Amino acid sequence: MKRSYVPVALLLAVLFLNIIFTQYMVHQYFYEHYTNTIIAAVINVILFPIAFLIYKKGVNVND
Repeated sequence: MKRSYVPVALLLAVLFLNIIFTQYMVHQYFYEHYTNTIIAAVINVILFPIAFLIYKKGVNVND
């Protein structure tokens, strides 16, 4: 069976975005920009189900 590396690349991209938005959230919280902090936290929460769906589709393709 040939492996598909597209789901792995997509998961890496989501992980990269998670790291970026987490660091942005901490930076905005430090400088007391709470609205931007909440926006970055919501984006992090939205990225989790996206990563879960990518993982599930990748597992089903490789079976």
